[in-house]
Amino acid sequence: MPLATNPVRRFAALDDTDRTILAELAADGRMPNNALAERVGVAPSTCLTRTRALRECGAIRGFHADVDPAAVGLPLQALVSVRLTAHERAAVDAFRARSVRLPGVVSVFHVAGAEDYVLHVRAASADALRDFVLDYLAVDPAVQHTQTSLIFEQARGRG
Repeated sequence: MPLATNPVRRFAALDDTDRTILAELAADGRMPNNALAERVGVAPSTCLTRTRALRECGAIRGFHADVDPAAVGLPLQALVSVRLTAHERAAVDAFRARSVRLPGVVSVFHVAGAEDYVLHVRAASADALRDFVLDYLAVDPAVQHTQTSLIFEQARGRG
């Protein structure tokens, strides 16, 4: 049975310059290459080459806009904890593959503890959130139990 790739080992070859580029882009993903190169202390051509290499190796997974969910009609957010009925690899992998494609799902976290997964979900209303849980999770034979926690406020960390 193959083991998952260890991300720490996969990124062990990154040096201080690579890590500085990553930290700067995590703080401001729209920073122009010239400004990034200046902050990091390398030539713009070097910075561009390293940034491309960081994308290719998977250290940079993408760039996105941090959009207020209310602006797109999804003001309600929740964390839905899910306990699975079976824990064989195939069942766990199948649930993850299905859950990331469900409408309103922002993120899926495979966690340790009493629950197996936590789904970060956005919805238009409490009724829409209830319908999501009933229509997609409660009817799934792989799901033994769910618990929904509403998110009152979300603050982004600097980590």
